[in-house]
Amino acid sequence: MGQYVFGVDIGGTTVKLGLFNKAAELLDKWEIPTVKENGGEQILPDVAKSILKKMEEKGIAKSDIIGIGVGAPGAVDEEGTMVGGAVNLGWGVLNIPQILREYLDVPVKAANDANVAALGEMWQGGGKGHRNMVAVTLGTGVGGGIIVEGKILTGATGAGGEIGHIHMEDNETELCGCKKKGCLEQYASATGIVRLAKRRLAEDDKPSCLREGEISAKTVFDGVKAGDEVAIEIAERFGNYLGKGLAMVACTVNPEVFVIGGGVSKAGEILLSFIKPSFEKYVFSPCKKVEFALAKLGNDAGIYGAAALVI
Repeated sequence: MGQYVFGVDIGGTTVKLGLFNKAAELLDKWEIPTVKENGGEQILPDVAKSILKKMEEKGIAKSDIIGIGVGAPGAVDEEGTMVGGAVNLGWGVLNIPQILREYLDVPVKAANDANVAALGEMWQGGGKGHRNMVAVTLGTGVGGGIIVEGKILTGATGAGGEIGHIHMEDNETELCGCKKKGCLEQYASATGIVRLAKRRLAEDDKPSCLREGEISAKTVFDGVKAGDEVAIEIAERFGNYLGKGLAMVACTVNPEVFVIGGGVSKAGEILLSFIKPSFEKYVFSPCKKVEFALAKLGNDAGIYGAAALVI
């Protein structure tokens, strides 16, 4: 009978791996570099080698393994196929479980990395105790993971939960990474907050601590905490966009809780105070009773969620 699960979170720079027991305890975690040369052909073989090495180190036999879960950056269907490939890994269309099983001969499940991180937060993080949850990752972009009745909502082509590309602004002139204009992530991501800050600072000469040094999401929220009026205006604009976007999501999936993670969430509870007023202004009233919580697992959410895919 299997005792152990491996959780794998494939990122653009590193692959994070975790060894769990079936009681959901993290026993060990480590990282390997993501080798993207030659269309990323080495990534999955490297993952397999690293897992085999850890099994040898810990004296774990194949019969001891319940399975391996994998989160990968891109649309992943129910069969574990990257349907659109993964641009930032150099991958075309490929089936992750099929490739890993050739090396490891154990059950493998794969899903989109943001969805997997959401599952991790529901399982052992900010959404613990809930079965209907939306995880929002505010990083370089805006990622989303939707959990309905304890299961990831993948959608027909694995692109469910891409809330960063909800259209928010008709008058946007700059392109989003998706090649459209006016997406939520252009205003609510770390880079989006910088965009909002630069635009606000260009409007007038009102004094602000943000006029000195480099602007980042952190410096904006540090300014908010220091009572800087311009920083507060920028945070209000950010909150207006994100609150409105999440109101649209709430009307669609009616979650019990929004769990906010990613680098921007390090600002802490003050972040939520800018999102809630806009959310309450726009949300359909039967969907209004929803909690807002900060993510708890940080960079480990992906390995936890990948393990949860299997357990």
